[in-house]
Amino acid sequence: MAFTSLCADVSYEMVLAVLPGFAAAIGMAASALGWIEGAADALASFVKLGAGWYSDRVGRRKPIVTIGYVLSGTALSAIAAAAAWPLILAARLVAWFGKGIRGPLRDAMLSDSAAPESRGKVFGLHRAGDTTGAVLGPLLGVWLLSVLPRPSPPAPYRSIFLISLIPGLLAVASLVVLVRERPRAPNPELRFWGSMRGLPRSFLRLLRGVGVFGLGDFSHTLLVLAAARLLAPAHGDARAAQVAALLYAIHNGAYAAAAFPVGALADRMEKRTLLAAGYTMGAATGFAVAACFAASVTSLPLLALLFAWAGVYLGFEKPLEAALTADLVPRESRGAAYGLLGSVNGVGDLVASGLVGMLWTYVSPEAGFCAAGGLMLCGAGVVLAGPVSR
Repeated sequence: MAFTSLCADVSYEMVLAVLPGFAAAIGMAASALGWIEGAADALASFVKLGAGWYSDRVGRRKPIVTIGYVLSGTALSAIAAAAAWPLILAARLVAWFGKGIRGPLRDAMLSDSAAPESRGKVFGLHRAGDTTGAVLGPLLGVWLLSVLPRPSPPAPYRSIFLISLIPGLLAVASLVVLVRERPRAPNPELRFWGSMRGLPRSFLRLLRGVGVFGLGDFSHTLLVLAAARLLAPAHGDARAAQVAALLYAIHNGAYAAAAFPVGALADRMEKRTLLAAGYTMGAATGFAVAACFAASVTSLPLLALLFAWAGVYLGFEKPLEAALTADLVPRESRGAAYGLLGSVNGVGDLVASGLVGMLWTYVSPEAGFCAAGGLMLCGAGVVLAGPVSR
């Protein structure tokens, strides 16, 4: 599953790394990109909720996960035909619908295959594989930007969107061939609201902190856009987009490098404390981006450090949220639990990305990223204050 996720991430991270540059090339505003990112994440979140419950009910997850990989691996190629934001929005919604139906089910399959004492390492390894693809994708996108013909500013971006089909389809093939699902007995009597009400209170307490943090946890596509805007006066729009995509590769490399060690550490100490530390690092990221805009930072080493820091905090956030969920929820309810976790994160993504984009456009980028940092810091406090043992 780590290899499947690696291929999938090469596909859509190649697109996401260059999408801000494409948006600039066709004259799209930062607020539009922020709302597109947030709307896609929100749709994925609501789909996760239903898909997780349905997989608990039918006892089969792999067929649904396969459909999800098909959608997420192919839909973004449609952006190649976009002249304005509506088609970009449609492609992102279809792709993230696919991500929504596969995400919680994939995590439930991983948790079913992991012994309790090694869950941190299992989710850390998966995130490391997943994020290795997220390193290779932006690097491939930047290289393609440098070698593809440029008869018009948007032309090389359109070619990249089409090329992303290759790793996307490879992800589907590897899932079908390599992954075997542990059989589970179906539960046809399971009702949607009953499955939600039956989730442990300790897990619901964890979700409070996850939700508050999520209100500030903006899409890192906006971080790429921030770097491109900061660098454009010194390097020009096209070169700034390439450098920003390379910075995103550094970000994802740091994420991949951190995920497994953090997961292994979590098997030895309190996961809640580590998660709160990661959330605090996320808050520092928001404040640091605001400071970069205030000081008009164009230093590549400083921006590379910021992107690496942002990647490391994801290496805390994603594996630990998943591992804590497996610790707190029994196996027969984990599909619903991961779906609810994804929904809470998705609503937060919608609010956070929309908030940052709107404040950036109508007030200042400093206001947007400072607001995000404050909300993430509050989420760290809620997680640290609330006991989450089963």
